[in-house]
Amino acid sequence: MAKMQFHHVGIPTNKALPEEDHSEAFKMTGSGYFESRYGVEWMKFDDDCPLPELIKTVPHVAFVVDDLDAAIADKEVIVAPSSPAEGVRVAFIVDNGAPIEFLQFDRPESEIWPHPNKFEL
Repeated sequence: MAKMQFHHVGIPTNKALPEEDHSEAFKMTGSGYFESRYGVEWMKFDDDCPLPELIKTVPHVAFVVDDLDAAIADKEVIVAPSSPAEGVRVAFIVDNGAPIEFLQFDRPESEIWPHPNKFEL
């Protein structure tokens, strides 16, 4: 099995999240990751968010991998590899009924998503 490193846990919520964290492109709001030293991200989905219901209703755990394609090979892929930002690819699988996210970075994450709180803790 490929090496995996914990990245975050995404928790669906209906509570209000900061509007500045909303992504119109992904029809969702993801908030808290940069402020949490433990990788907790709250996720609120727009009514028209196209992501699978499993991701919108069940918490997921995310891992950084060196080879995204190898990590999802022969798995039940529910979100095919895509790039939410230059320098990172992500995909989701289902394992034991739970969504699992994999991320592959082509350079340090702090260069892709610079944020003073996250990388200085």
